[in-house]
Amino acid sequence: MGKVKIDLENCYGIKKLQYEFDFSQERVYAIYAPNGMMKSSLAKVFQDVAEGSASSDRIFPGRVTKRSVVGEAGTQVSKESVFVVRPYDEEFCHSEKTSTLLVEPKLRREYEQLQAGIDSAKDALLKALKEQSHSKKDLEKEISLAFTPTEKEFYTALTRIKKEVVDQKETPFADVLYDRIFDDKVLSALQTKDLKTAIEEYVKRYNELLAASTYFKRGTFDYYNAGQIAKSLADNGFFDAKHTVNLNATATIEIKTQKELEDVIAKEKDAIIKDKALRKRFDEIEKLLEKNSTLRDFQTYMLEHEAFLSQLANVNKFKEDIWKSYLKVRQDLYLELMKQYEAAEVRKKEIETIAGQQRTQWEQVIQNFNERFFVPFELKAENRIAVMLGNAPLIELGFIYHDGADQAPIDKVALLKVLSTGERKALYVLNILFEVETRRKSKQETLIVIDDIADSFDYQNKYAIVQYLKEISQDPLFNQVIMTHNFDFFRTIESRFVVNYGCCLMALKNDAGVLILEKATGIRNAFLNDLKRDFFADPKKKIASIPFIRNLVEFTKGEGDPHFIKLTSLLHWKPDSPNIKEADLDAIYNAVFSTAGKSASDARPMVDVVRDEAAACLAAACGINFENKIVLSIAIRIWAEKFMLDKINDSAFAAGIKSHQTQALVERFKALFGIETKTIEVLDRVVLMTPENIHLNSFMYEPIVDMSDEHLKKLYKDVMELKGS
Repeated sequence: MGKVKIDLENCYGIKKLQYEFDFSQERVYAIYAPNGMMKSSLAKVFQDVAEGSASSDRIFPGRVTKRSVVGEAGTQVSKESVFVVRPYDEEFCHSEKTSTLLVEPKLRREYEQLQAGIDSAKDALLKALKEQSHSKKDLEKEISLAFTPTEKEFYTALTRIKKEVVDQKETPFADVLYDRIFDDKVLSALQTKDLKTAIEEYVKRYNELLAASTYFKRGTFDYYNAGQIAKSLADNGFFDAKHTVNLNATATIEIKTQKELEDVIAKEKDAIIKDKALRKRFDEIEKLLEKNSTLRDFQTYMLEHEAFLSQLANVNKFKEDIWKSYLKVRQDLYLELMKQYEAAEVRKKEIETIAGQQRTQWEQVIQNFNERFFVPFELKAENRIAVMLGNAPLIELGFIYHDGADQAPIDKVALLKVLSTGERKALYVLNILFEVETRRKSKQETLIVIDDIADSFDYQNKYAIVQYLKEISQDPLFNQVIMTHNFDFFRTIESRFVVNYGCCLMALKNDAGVLILEKATGIRNAFLNDLKRDFFADPKKKIASIPFIRNLVEFTKGEGDPHFIKLTSLLHWKPDSPNIKEADLDAIYNAVFSTAGKSASDARPMVDVVRDEAAACLAAACGINFENKIVLSIAIRIWAEKFMLDKINDSAFAAGIKSHQTQALVERFKALFGIETKTIEVLDRVVLMTPENIHLNSFMYEPIVDMSDEHLKKLYKDVMELKGS
């Protein structure tokens, strides 16, 4: 990707930001942004690029927004080449494209070709059945439900009735209008007590008449079947070829023409249809149908096809017989589908067996997750083969919850309810891993913008993230911008070689509110690599070193050591504080580090050095200003304590303070001078802002980096304006 240059104005609170990321030498940049430095706003800008959306200023929508994110060629970075990893997005899940990680291309192509042949034959059959039945329903589901318990067993249904359809000679119900009978409202009405009873009585009388008929026989040759046979014989030239039909009853009758056969059938039919008892039953059914306006079409259809009434005593069987008639009429298409399906099934099973034995990137991602992340559950791919072969769009994850030696399967919804925030984020990270691996497989060059991904993780899982970021950094397809407000994480990714020291940036704002990305300092041991080196030459760094040296003495000699006590008098106002010279501090330094250094003006009182350097800090430009903040914090506390001690004027009380001197003085001041609310407000800010900035060590000094020196400058001025300071 080379270089990426951003030029932003009025984007989600970012008044102005210009920076060029040079990925030609290093693939990773890291940005430490204290709270309030618009880290998430910058991530939102990149998210807009990834989504192809416009950016804006939500607080001041009237401001004109400028957003330029261009590559080395000067063209806007494409949305496909940007992937933003948010701190946590419960909605983000692996997409359909991530299932490509499961695909073995050769197998997938063969499987898809087999499936394509089946699908083509199925489409042709369903189209023909649509024409035959005149139905608007989902015929695949209807056929499945007609012959199986569920709507998803289309091929099982067709396979089950294949022999019956092939052996079937006639198609008595081929012209039935399917939706007229199998409408949901009709089927519901047929189950009502009155209508059901009326139909049962009609069928009972109809069967009695069939049993008494000369030529008709129930279930094999009723008048509907007979009419169909007469028409079929005539249509196929049976009588034109001078063939005859013999009807056997009390006497044999030879039928020579279609008309003779139809006359016999009509006479026999009239004997049944005009039966008074049957007519009475039919009239009862008709009246019941008339009462329901939604059944008018069904009523009309039954008037025209009274023979169908006899089938309604067993609606399910009637449905089966109708579908068999439809399929018999379209038998060529039906048998072609069965041929395609049966031939493909054997090879598809072989392919599925091979696919089940193959290891995929998808499974490797899951294995890495299970091995690296410390969470109370284990992942597995449930429908791996179905996705691999194109039968399902997305992988379904299975979860096994572990509790000591016990384990149990659990669904995702229930799992999320019992996981901690960090554990839920670990599951979210899994989806990030899938997305990255998909981009790797498709060889998609990508700028990955990571917004505090490790926040809320315990150390074990945080290091798992760091390891994965390092692996990504080694892939030439990917460049990264890792943003965080966690200084410990910022230092960790540098120390674990995820990002080069020279590509570590800190975000800060200048006086005009412009966001600046400045090369970071103090990432590694700030005392050893910076302050200690210039201790004798730079007064600010000398003052900033005091807390670190005091820590070393405390860890090695204890709080009773004379050096510890004297250093404490440089961090708090004590009776001996005005008398401690630079030479005294130099002597402690030399004793601790076995050196022989000397400051140029070692006779100056340290309180004067602190006062002078704090004044100089007030004029410093906006920046990280690590040592400036320590100097200001020490100066603020010393002069605030001196002010309170002078005002309280109780040497016995002061001598009795053994720890937390600033807090003890503030509480005493409030008790004595509670009406001085403005002064107390300043002193409360001293207690709130200074301790973490002074009592720090080389391992943990994030608070002072996070703090804006503008706040400390203002507080120092306010303290110096207190009466008596």
